[in-house]
Amino acid sequence: MRYRVGIDIGGTFSDLVVMDEDGRVLTLKVSSAPDQVIGALADGLGELQRQAGLAPADAIAVVHGTTAATNAILEYAGAKTGLITTRGFRDVLEIRRLRVGRLYDLAWEKPKPLVPRRRRFEVPERVDVHGTVVEPFDAAEAERVVEAALATGVEAIAVSLIHAYANPEHERRLGAMIAERAPGVFLSLSSEVLPEIGEYERTSTTVVNAYVGPVVDRYLGALERRLAESGVAAPLQMMQSSGGVLRASTARRRPAQVVESGPAAGVVAAVRLARQCDLPNVITVDMGGTTAKASIVEGGRAFQMAEYEVGAGISAGSRMFKGGGHLLRVPALDIAEVGAGGGSLVRVDSGSGLRVGPESAGATPGPVCYGLGNEQPTLTDANLVLGYLNQDHLLGGALPIDGEAAHRALRERVALPLGLDPLEAAYGVHRIAVSNMVRVARAVSTERGRDPRRCVLAAFGGNGPVHAAEVARQLDIAEVVVPPWPGLFSAFGLLAAETRHELSQAHRVPFAGLTPADLAAGLDGLEQTARAALRDEGHPDASIAAEHYLDLRYRGQSSELRVTVPPLDGPAALDMIVAAFQREHLQTYGHQDTADRIELVAFRVVASVAEQIPPPRVEPARGPAGLARTAYFGREHGSLLTPVIGRGDLDGTPRSGPLIVEEYDATTIVPPDWSARLDAYGNIRLSALGAEDAR
Repeated sequence: MRYRVGIDIGGTFSDLVVMDEDGRVLTLKVSSAPDQVIGALADGLGELQRQAGLAPADAIAVVHGTTAATNAILEYAGAKTGLITTRGFRDVLEIRRLRVGRLYDLAWEKPKPLVPRRRRFEVPERVDVHGTVVEPFDAAEAERVVEAALATGVEAIAVSLIHAYANPEHERRLGAMIAERAPGVFLSLSSEVLPEIGEYERTSTTVVNAYVGPVVDRYLGALERRLAESGVAAPLQMMQSSGGVLRASTARRRPAQVVESGPAAGVVAAVRLARQCDLPNVITVDMGGTTAKASIVEGGRAFQMAEYEVGAGISAGSRMFKGGGHLLRVPALDIAEVGAGGGSLVRVDSGSGLRVGPESAGATPGPVCYGLGNEQPTLTDANLVLGYLNQDHLLGGALPIDGEAAHRALRERVALPLGLDPLEAAYGVHRIAVSNMVRVARAVSTERGRDPRRCVLAAFGGNGPVHAAEVARQLDIAEVVVPPWPGLFSAFGLLAAETRHELSQAHRVPFAGLTPADLAAGLDGLEQTARAALRDEGHPDASIAAEHYLDLRYRGQSSELRVTVPPLDGPAALDMIVAAFQREHLQTYGHQDTADRIELVAFRVVASVAEQIPPPRVEPARGPAGLARTAYFGREHGSLLTPVIGRGDLDGTPRSGPLIVEEYDATTIVPPDWSARLDAYGNIRLSALGAEDAR
């Protein structure tokens, strides 16, 4: 029996999903302890194969999402990197965009550059915006600079020369010099990584690509070796930030494409959910052990963004949050992320303020209730005190917990310093976590000109369904969907993702002077290159679909919007492009200008191969009969004896809360003023009481 494997690594737990050709599903969660995760994943996969009677050699795909690159940036644990640039542009990384991440915070400091100034070098050369050589390439001086850079002991070198997107010849000559002298050094050329306008954006992306390159290469190499040792011969594929997958061999050359690999998988799964359930507008909320993430799906499609920042207080592509992190201009799903998860540490600050995160207890030692040595309470401990979580164990009994330790830590470190009852203190922690989730949900909705009240909330991740109803209440959303296997939902996104290559090429001209033939000429060349890359990976040309886009902006602007290109079969196509850009600009920024001010910035092509997988067989389990425990729902409702049920105990008839739905991988809380039912696909549908009548 052939089967596919999804492996999603989170900050606290890593998820394994195996699905065979008949739609049979097996799942497992293992610890994400950094020094053990690859071994734990390989051992866990072996256990699932034994349970299902599956041979390692019958695996046809292993698709992986990881935070390895993200963590390297956040922790400044990437490779020792050098940068070579055009004379006069040594400080682009520090000048940045002259944007301040937190405008009114006098103590704010911009992030430390990934390449310190002592490892940034200049070469005499210059081409102009049209690619014409203004200052010839000085080969002798370039050789001296390369030797100086290598003498610093770098593991990786980024090369970003001015206007290399228009004429990459000088970069290629520098790259050849480096490769000849130090073939083991990871090389990143801006003309290959990002051939687009924007000196800081191109340089930052090229540097990030170099900085995480050796880290990703070592990590994927170790994982591939371990899989091969276990008998799995299927090629390892990686989730991209854009929501598509590519071969691990490509990801090792272009690691900037997989920095947001982990969060993207959940959005891909949510797109499939929205299409399956015919939900036109969905806000996703994914809360795991370390972070809370949100995205939006409209008309069965996820939003794409052209750039985002890693390392800001809230990682997002929004124009409202720029300047606080390391910028990456690569295709990415529009995801906002903040440091708030089940492992988020809870503390009382010097001003007697209650803080939740962004620091996390991680996989080791984890929350206090795990009994692994942590004494600082976490969000999971607070939810345990509230009665929301199983008081004896998690993960179906695989993870025993110490409830008394959680109560003691929260009482001594939070409740007593604030002079609060422990239940009130725990509920305060819960509400702060909810506010963090609301914050990221608004970053992808109201700050994009979208009304969350017109959306359904899809909640997943190990901790998303615990908080989902309260998040929906604060967003004035009347319905919540909790999919099957919510704690492993992102791993299902890995299995459903399409293979994708996205290419772009800068081309800045006034749009008004273009013809359909001009656009076709620029797009067709990119499409052929992308198709060739997919054919090289074994995909027949007939299975490849291509989508064309243009990056447009008004003259004088410094940011652009992406517009889909319709069939270029006449002048009417140009009018459709202009109208689409005008609508999107009005919705995003609240105003529009005249059509004659629109300019083209770049061509963009996405070539993809859809993955056909069977619908998973959902067999929801029932809970023990008559089980109930006391749970606290705030001052309005107080402590209530709450039935504890399984997903299989629900049916198509709404059942009023309070309810606690316990599963192997997650717990869903149905508050007293909400109801829950099961739909035809096995999803839990939560509705605010009275919402059906209002509709």
